[in-house]
Amino acid sequence: MRTTIRLDDNLLKDAKKAALESNMSLTSLIEVALKEKLYRQEQLGPLKPVKLKTFKGAGLQPGVDLDDTRSLLDIMED
Repeated sequence: MRTTIRLDDNLLKDAKKAALESNMSLTSLIEVALKEKLYRQEQLGPLKPVKLKTFKGAGLQPGVDLDDTRSLLDIMED
């Protein structure tokens, strides 16, 4: 069956490169990737919700910057 799909330009470029390196057509590469994704999802079954542990509190401690890994490590070591 013939159809039209829209792909991100970079994804299409990468897919064309992968198809060429694998000696496949772009169509074949897309078919294989889609079958693999659907098969993997079928094998996993429905995903179970993840329950995250939460703790009561007033939020972040003063001076904590979640974007500063070094300071977070220093705080955790204390």
